[in-house]
Amino acid sequence: MKKTNKTQKQGKSGKPKKNKSLAKRNKQELIKAIFSVLQEHPEESFNYKQIAAKLHITDAPRRDMLVKQLVQLKEKKRIVEIDRGKYQAIPMQHYYVGTLDVSARGNGYVIVDGLDNDIFVAQNFLNKALHGDLVEVYVFPRFRNRNKMEGEISKVLERNKVRFVGTVQMHKNFAFVVPTDARMYTDFFVLKDKLNGAQDGDRVIVRIEDWKDKSDSPMGVVEQILGKPGEQTTEMHSILAEYGLPYTYPEEVEAFAKKLDLSITDEEIARRRDMRENLTFTIDPRDAKDFDDALSFKLLENGNYEIGVHIADVSHYVKEGTILDEEAYNRATSVYLVDRVVPMLPEVLCNFACSLRPDEDKYTFSAVFEMNKKAEVVDIWIGRTVTHSSFRFAYEEAQSVIEQAKVGEGYTIPAETSITDKERAIPAEVVEAILTLNTLAEKLRRKRMRLGAITFDKVEVKFDLDENGNPTGVYFKESKEANKLIEEFMLLANRKVAEYVAKMKKTFVYRVHDEPDADKLQQFNAVISRFGYSLNLNNRQTTTDSLNNLLEEVKGKKEQNLVDTLAIRSMAKATYTTKNIGHYGLAFEYYTHFTSPIRRYPDVMVHRLLQLYLDNAPSQPEAEYETKCKHSSQMESLAASAERDSIKYMQVKYMEAHKNQQFAGVISGVTEWGIYVEITVNKCEGLVRARDIKDDYYTFDEQQYALVGQATGKTYQLGDEVMIRVKNTDLMKKQLDFELID
Repeated sequence: MKKTNKTQKQGKSGKPKKNKSLAKRNKQELIKAIFSVLQEHPEESFNYKQIAAKLHITDAPRRDMLVKQLVQLKEKKRIVEIDRGKYQAIPMQHYYVGTLDVSARGNGYVIVDGLDNDIFVAQNFLNKALHGDLVEVYVFPRFRNRNKMEGEISKVLERNKVRFVGTVQMHKNFAFVVPTDARMYTDFFVLKDKLNGAQDGDRVIVRIEDWKDKSDSPMGVVEQILGKPGEQTTEMHSILAEYGLPYTYPEEVEAFAKKLDLSITDEEIARRRDMRENLTFTIDPRDAKDFDDALSFKLLENGNYEIGVHIADVSHYVKEGTILDEEAYNRATSVYLVDRVVPMLPEVLCNFACSLRPDEDKYTFSAVFEMNKKAEVVDIWIGRTVTHSSFRFAYEEAQSVIEQAKVGEGYTIPAETSITDKERAIPAEVVEAILTLNTLAEKLRRKRMRLGAITFDKVEVKFDLDENGNPTGVYFKESKEANKLIEEFMLLANRKVAEYVAKMKKTFVYRVHDEPDADKLQQFNAVISRFGYSLNLNNRQTTTDSLNNLLEEVKGKKEQNLVDTLAIRSMAKATYTTKNIGHYGLAFEYYTHFTSPIRRYPDVMVHRLLQLYLDNAPSQPEAEYETKCKHSSQMESLAASAERDSIKYMQVKYMEAHKNQQFAGVISGVTEWGIYVEITVNKCEGLVRARDIKDDYYTFDEQQYALVGQATGKTYQLGDEVMIRVKNTDLMKKQLDFELID
């Protein structure tokens, strides 16, 4: 018998047995090749001869293997036989539909529902898709079934927006509009007759008119001139326009609002519970103009308290189907920029008719509680009311009353905290109401915390502004007892209203907050370990307890803002939906937004649904309200982004006066292009570019959240303390550039 070759073994028949791994590799390569042909032409079908020709297969054994694999792939339903012997890729098998997120560096990520990982798309494969577009993306074969997915945009299904903010650059017979958004990777080509009066250097809104296949830039038309860059009004209007948020009302909406009957009539009062005789007051920010909530207080004969949470009855004036309602729905929220408010409702409503101003009768929607001294709700009544606020307090004034009570002093509000800028004496019955409500609020808060609520008292950065809106200083807003008093009773009303409707099992608008992602919590735990802290992630209760302890422990320390920010980022986002899953952060099984209809459209929907169900109406269409909930959540997110941009703009403007000055800071972010540093004394954040750190060549270590020097091993890690110098301020880009000082 002949000896077998070392690379072969004999089977029972005496014939050499093929190397299994080699055969498997050949099979895999053939399958990949088949898919490459079918997916390159997803609309066409091919027989085996056509596929063989495209793959340059000419020998009989490989053609036989091709036929066999085509049959097997069809049986496994990985491809489809369109006609006898003609095959086609199953539509969408390796195509996904998702939303494109373009980074400032020009690359993109497609976010697909149901996929654990986003699909990376290099800039040269974006194929005219823009940030926020709904797209179809093809995943390259070599990246399928892996943790990392990479692909190419195959089709733009829907534009996220067609209007952009940019700056005009004039040429002889045309102009380019350079977008202000760094994620917009191309300029707009605008013919001279499409400029509509815009001049070189103007900040404008430009609309995409056409984008031809062979053109690098889209054709645009200037729709609106915002002003000159650098002017504050121009910049604030640019921020709003960037997110598609309006800053003026259409004339027809203003006219409609002004024609509304705003009178308080006996006929309407007769349909409501009249609570005008109850002691009622508001507590709001010192500079507030819209007061959409008030509290009433009454001591009952049985020793319990009747506490009313009274909310402006916006739905009385804003009727469904009107242009006023349509405008409010489209906006969905008021937008609070640093130097101005862009209201959801016209001024005649938000600052006058619906605002619970002192010494005026108002239509309200109320949740009235009977509570005992343990802060337990004994009874509840919900419905439409008419109320009369006797006192208006700023938070500082109510806080002054609470603090004076602690030391047994009189109850006179000093001029420096008074909204009248004069000393104010407070009647004894009002003082008693505030102190009792504060005691009950503290008990409600302690109960929430025991049940697993998380308290985020994040430092809020505010600016002192001069008469022109320019920043002259920075201060930090602190939440004290007066703020928490209002917060607890608003939370109580929101929770009890949600519970009330949930028992009916009818369509409703809930405010939900999902449990945090375990991986994000682990990452957060790794970061805070650098400061000597840790979380106990064994179960929900230990997680919330240790998180609350952490947030309390970092108060007043240099790392507080960083830890607070990272803690919030590790949480899920709260949203509106008709499908209740509870509110993780508040530890509530049911929760809604009932208390701010002047500035939030979901609250208007809640009021309408409540009244329908109080009138015994059937459950409303869930799909219709779910659509409205999604829109409201999206608009809330856009408004929050605009607000952050306005803060960033004001930080840059404030730091213009501090160029070349040195500050201590904490590394608040690390990326491959550099480190972000937050200045300790004013919370302004800027970038130190990696290329500007000259003592070594630094690369990004994703595991450590650090830049690591290749020669020295020196690291700049999240949470490190550093000294910086303010190198540059760029108002156009809303960007601060720092450099490190050894």
